[in-house]
Amino acid sequence: MELTERFLTYVAFPTASDEDSAATPSTARQLKLAAHLADELKGLGLRVTFDEAAGCVYGCLPANDGSNAAIGFISHMDTSPSAPGENISPRVFLYEGGDIELGHGVTTAEKEFPNLKDYIGKRLIVTDGATLLGADDKAGVAEIVTMLEYLVTHPEVKHKTVAVAFTPDEEVGRGTDNFDLNAFAAKEAYTVDGGALGEIEYECFNAAAAKITVKGVNIHPGSAKNKMKNAALMAAEFVSRMPAAETPAHTEGYEGFYHLCELKGDEMGAVIKYIIRDHDRARFEARKAFMEETVRYMNTVTGGCFTLEMKDSYYNMRELIEDGHMDLVENAKAAMLAHGVTPKIVAIRGGTDGAMLTYKGLPCPNLSVGGENFHGVHEFACVEDMEAMVKVLVTLTK
Repeated sequence: MELTERFLTYVAFPTASDEDSAATPSTARQLKLAAHLADELKGLGLRVTFDEAAGCVYGCLPANDGSNAAIGFISHMDTSPSAPGENISPRVFLYEGGDIELGHGVTTAEKEFPNLKDYIGKRLIVTDGATLLGADDKAGVAEIVTMLEYLVTHPEVKHKTVAVAFTPDEEVGRGTDNFDLNAFAAKEAYTVDGGALGEIEYECFNAAAAKITVKGVNIHPGSAKNKMKNAALMAAEFVSRMPAAETPAHTEGYEGFYHLCELKGDEMGAVIKYIIRDHDRARFEARKAFMEETVRYMNTVTGGCFTLEMKDSYYNMRELIEDGHMDLVENAKAAMLAHGVTPKIVAIRGGTDGAMLTYKGLPCPNLSVGGENFHGVHEFACVEDMEAMVKVLVTLTK
């Protein structure tokens, strides 16, 4: 199957994960794509394990070069719940510059997305403006499977053992919770879950999630003096105490942030959800301490109306990659250069399954997939860049 056709087949599966679900995987719809991929890998002749309880698919293509070496590739099947992900209507066209009219009154404007200039003369895959596309990370999934198909149909190409895995729930931070290292036939790997062509990422944020619950006291407004404790107002005051300039909209590069993800409530109760991010571990811990101190202060002035639940999500993998695994980065650079791709070392302003797997003992730098503007209706993938990544992956198996 041709790469673009394969990708469009995958995006037709709605696979949004759900951070509020306690199920594994968080949404049953992810299992439909998992089953499809398991069947596809079996059809290519791979050894396949489909762990339906965990929602993970593992495949292994034995080496044909006489070596005991192995390399792995991992992508996630779920899409972000931040934008609609059902009934996706993709369109493939040759981009010749200018604004892209998606549909439903949505325009990907050159002025707002200056990165579009890098794609003039290339084929782009976009949506109709009503949904995300799902290139994060179905582009990575499609590239891995296409790489496998190439190796299977070209036995003259000598390669190491190739291990692959497709995981659920990366977008809600649970993609590796049930990852079976024993079912994965390699001791080092790459996640194929990056953005623009050429990106190589081996450092990421340290990350935590915080949920602040505010309990109020509601009294009729006519007799509320000195009695009412308006949870919505108290929540608003808490938010106002977070550093206004340290949000995603005001930071870049190695600058960390507090990101308000959700704020809802009324007089009786309110819920505030944040994610906390920083590349530097000391600053990360200081950010968490500041949030704890702010909750303590609010409890002092409100009489104990605030409850904080905070949990670390993942840590920066840079230190572990630099400690003996930089050959993975150098190999990725060489593979890209071999196909005319300029490698760009980028610090992830986010995280991937690779960060968590690295801390579990499976070193996993992250590679580009050839897409941009993830998690929203302006998301797109570039056909030529996806095709280039298939060639890079094939080279990494040699």
